[in-house]
Amino acid sequence: MQRRDFLKLCGSAGLGLAAPVGLSPISRVEAASADSSNYDGPYYVVFNASGGWDTTYLMDPKGINEMNRLYKEGDILTQGQHRLAPNAAHIESGMSNENFFKKFGDDLLVLNGLDYSVNNHSPCSRYMATGKLDSLAYPTFAALIAACQGADAPLAFLTFGNYSSTGNLVPMARVPYLNSLNKLANADAVNGVARSRYHDDFVIDRIESALQEQMNARVSQVRLSRVERSQSMLYAAQLNSKALERVTPYVPKSSPKERLSRQADIALASFKAGVCVSANLNIGTFDSHANNDVDQMKLLPELLAGVDYLIKRSEELQIREKLVIVIQSEMGRTPKYNKNNGKDHWSIGSVMFMGHGIQGNRVLGATDEKQFLVPIDPKTLLIDEDGGIRVRPEHIHSELRILAGIEDHKFSKQFPLKVPDQERLTDLWG
Repeated sequence: MQRRDFLKLCGSAGLGLAAPVGLSPISRVEAASADSSNYDGPYYVVFNASGGWDTTYLMDPKGINEMNRLYKEGDILTQGQHRLAPNAAHIESGMSNENFFKKFGDDLLVLNGLDYSVNNHSPCSRYMATGKLDSLAYPTFAALIAACQGADAPLAFLTFGNYSSTGNLVPMARVPYLNSLNKLANADAVNGVARSRYHDDFVIDRIESALQEQMNARVSQVRLSRVERSQSMLYAAQLNSKALERVTPYVPKSSPKERLSRQADIALASFKAGVCVSANLNIGTFDSHANNDVDQMKLLPELLAGVDYLIKRSEELQIREKLVIVIQSEMGRTPKYNKNNGKDHWSIGSVMFMGHGIQGNRVLGATDEKQFLVPIDPKTLLIDEDGGIRVRPEHIHSELRILAGIEDHKFSKQFPLKVPDQERLTDLWG
């Protein structure tokens, strides 16, 4: 009873657990013979710099026309194929651009000159997350890949904020703290402490056997859909609770102070345990309408440090080679400062990728000296001001689906992006 009450509490608190509520009675009985699936990668992580980052202080430096006040054009640094704004002398904590590109430049793909089309937070966040600007129904890429590759995993799609629509394909799981993850992983224990269990193992086995017998007995019975759904959820919760026990060995003993590091620990423990496919990580307050330089020099290093932490921790867990990482924001900042020393919304920006299946040390696309995008040839990915296309989020998402191998999945077909063949970025991943 305690476990059942705990799972109900998790649901009301937003600690979602995947439940195969759409399964037929026969499918549920077949599921009874096996534990919840153990997803083995790849794992997908989307970092969201919520509010709109200043790309000229990161991967698309300018140093001209007073676009930036902390460096000049001659100060711009290079690392392999990358050009980066110098910021080590202007930050107090986190990871500098210099250290980030030195450490990860060989793995990093940068695309500059991304056309967000609009410059309001809500539609831009939705557009970057889903690849679809004019619909509220489309799932985020993280939710779509979770639904296609491992919807029966208990925490298939983890999200820590920003736009997180699921398209009703997969449950949205929110686990805000490591302690919350411990409680989920040890639902049969007092306050999530594995050694303080409510029941002995033989009692748990009896409970699970009884639930399975009840489910088997109900297969041939005709029931109202609401009753059937409730019974399915209860049975799925029991299976998912057992699968979540696998998380326990990978939960760190202490929680980091940094918000992205805490999110990364939860996601990585869930990945390693095979109960999660994708995670939507989020860091906010990039919307620097006042004191742009101060805010961006605080937040950009925090973002890069979060990426660094995720990768270091994934190496410890021996899953780095299975990670696909997207680093994005919903907009850029204007090329000029306002009267409050801030920068306002700008509909041109950049996006970064690294990980499984992605060739690094590459920079595609560009913006000009006024920070307007320069079109590119979709076949060669080279600058083509006259005959090129304006790269938009749907172009990126179409290629992400191909990278993940889900472009022909029925769920992807349910939410088409309709990118013409002649606009496909055929060699985006290298």
